[in-house]
Amino acid sequence: MLKLTENGAKITLAGSPKSADNTLFWFGALLLIGAVAVAVAMSLFPVRHSIAALALLVVASFIFNLKRQQQKKAQSGIIQGGILWVTSGQLVHDCHGRREHITLDADDCVNQLNNQLSITDAQNIPKYQISGFDSDQEASAAKAILQGQALQKRHANIKLQSDD
Repeated sequence: MLKLTENGAKITLAGSPKSADNTLFWFGALLLIGAVAVAVAMSLFPVRHSIAALALLVVASFIFNLKRQQQKKAQSGIIQGGILWVTSGQLVHDCHGRREHITLDADDCVNQLNNQLSITDAQNIPKYQISGFDSDQEASAAKAILQGQALQKRHANIKLQSDD
């Protein structure tokens, strides 16, 4: 749903945000159980076995953090749900109480493919992929606002819904 504001638009994206992957949660839970097991091993087994168990726990913790950072980086440019406040050259994405302020550089390019927007940098490397617009017209209105254009008659056919 699109609502025009004084300096841009507020768009509620219809798509639901990508659900979190439970794999990392279970891996973290296993790390916690492993930490308890290492504590027990340190009190029951000889020093050599305790050091080996502690080393395994450290390696598993390193792998867990590496995977978590990779997952976070992979999902950082994908916007599928929530609320977008779009103004000229910038947008704010609000999803589950987290706000991300995104400012476009002067050489960034905004492309529209049906009801999706793709923001790329000067070297044509994707920065953001925005989906979940209700229609192609909402996406084109968001594109026009991001590029600093005033909404024209072709954008006027968007149906606005009231909050009644």
